[in-house]
Amino acid sequence: MEIKERELETQVKDPMDDVEMRSISIVKQMELEWPEMTREFKEIQREQYELFLHKQHDYGPGNISVGTQLQTPEEVKLSLTGLWFRMNDKLQRIKTLLLGNKKSAVKDEPLEDAYLDVSNYGIMATIVSRGKWGK
Repeated sequence: MEIKERELETQVKDPMDDVEMRSISIVKQMELEWPEMTREFKEIQREQYELFLHKQHDYGPGNISVGTQLQTPEEVKLSLTGLWFRMNDKLQRIKTLLLGNKKSAVKDEPLEDAYLDVSNYGIMATIVSRGKWGK
């Protein structure tokens, strides 16, 4: 799903002028309205991207493509199934931690890491679905 900026326009009151209305994008409006939240979101995305690159450097694309070229629907389904299993593992960890009121399942794996892993696996599944994995 591609979101085009021109489709996301809204009229907002200019804080410097009580009367004049100006058109700005919803993205810019949200960034103005919630600056700390939107900056943090972008920072987390940057951290996720860097983690993704380090992991791909270590493992290569074959760990997600399961050694295939992702050229047939069956190969893509196998890859997406593997990603689903990884996401499910992380979601089960999150469930266990939240229901057990714990911050970490093991010493060096905090709850936040599991949230970020699920998000990254979702992005990777989207890349596979779009036919761009390993290219």
